[in-house]
Amino acid sequence: MLGLLGFYDELDKHPGRPNGSIHDAVRPVGEPDEADLVAYLDAGHVLLDVMEGGCDIITGNPHRHGLGCSSPVTDGTWLWRLDTPHYLETHHVLLPGAFLEHVRGLNYRMPALVTEQFAPRYNATMPLIGWASAVPWQSTEAVWEPEPRVVTSKAEFDAAMLAQARNRPHGHWSKPRKPRRR
Repeated sequence: MLGLLGFYDELDKHPGRPNGSIHDAVRPVGEPDEADLVAYLDAGHVLLDVMEGGCDIITGNPHRHGLGCSSPVTDGTWLWRLDTPHYLETHHVLLPGAFLEHVRGLNYRMPALVTEQFAPRYNATMPLIGWASAVPWQSTEAVWEPEPRVVTSKAEFDAAMLAQARNRPHGHWSKPRKPRRR
């Protein structure tokens, strides 16, 4: 079975998620190597692209992982949601010591997935996160090498949101209603 990160009660309709309440995981400061941990989580293998949008569950603000936020991502040993890096860099959520040790032992480099080892873990874990109907892992490739993905940084996202807010016209946004016919 895969270790689980970021599956908090508030991010799902069903309470009793594997990682409990996100409010219990929030800390005032993060790990000294938090930027490296965020980069590692951002580099994970996306298993399924979920077509949805979400905001920060604590602040209600949009964030850089809002599109597809519950997409499952893995390194072959751990499984997390696509938005887990956001909660780490923004709210400094507590991560399990075993995960920190694992990532630091890999020198923050995303490993390849070996299908033969990964498939049974995936199939055993998906029902635990509410994905009982997920298709069992099947791959024609024996090894999945990590592929570089373009991920917007928090600073880039925040700057784009600020620019977007500045470029909005002032005044009333909605169209006036047409009078009803009598």
